[in-house]
Amino acid sequence: MVNLGIIGFGNMGQAIAERVKGKYTVYVFDSDKEKTGNLTAINVCASVSDLADRSETVILAVKPQDFEPVLKEIGIRGDKLFISIAAGITIGFIEKYLGQARVVRVMPNLAAIIGEAATCLATGKYALAEDLVTAKNIFDLIGNTWVMEEGLINAATAISGSGPAYIFYDLETRGITGLEVSTELKDEYVELLKQAARAVGFDAQTAFELSACTVSSSIHLATGNSATELKKRVASKGGTTEEALKVLSAGGTWALAAAAAKKRAEELSR
Repeated sequence: MVNLGIIGFGNMGQAIAERVKGKYTVYVFDSDKEKTGNLTAINVCASVSDLADRSETVILAVKPQDFEPVLKEIGIRGDKLFISIAAGITIGFIEKYLGQARVVRVMPNLAAIIGEAATCLATGKYALAEDLVTAKNIFDLIGNTWVMEEGLINAATAISGSGPAYIFYDLETRGITGLEVSTELKDEYVELLKQAARAVGFDAQTAFELSACTVSSSIHLATGNSATELKKRVASKGGTTEEALKVLSAGGTWALAAAAAKKRAEELSR
């Protein structure tokens, strides 16, 4: 099996590792050792460098603010494929530290934890055709995937990334769970998110597909979990979702919320 390394073992790193460990030999590293204790069928590495040595493909799943020191520790490794899932971190920023690295930038969402993620992928200029295939194979195991230009990743952040929080916010406001969502309300959510996706730059087909996947998986997540708690899991402090929720709480539309999330993603980009 291919050796797959994951640096960063937060919610997304854990979700990916658990979903793919039957298909790949998985190595993980996190500076918080409590996160990597008592794992089954997952190998824990002593350092970033150790993980990079052991892995053919490396998923960078650390927080954006922790990215630079991780890249410095990795250094130039031309024989690896690097997959970044960090919001706001551009392929160019990664290449600045890793040289002519083969990079795929990926934006998954919270539904990875139930295997229903909406994941968007974009390749760097040094990535090979087979690198995109490798990345798709990995993320197909946690849900559905769409390939696009990197210029649309900030838009994806606003729709499939932050979009679940729009749904959780509405469920919270209505005081209902995912189980109580009618077919009519689900269709309404898809239409609202589709309109928002069109407004931030997606073509009609991709807007519909991303929206339908995001709505369906978010409702499934909210079936057995509190919408309020799920909303908190999506909305990190100072991030894109927080900006979108400010708009919604002021009575703004989903399209305006998505525009605010996209703008915040652009502000955070480096």
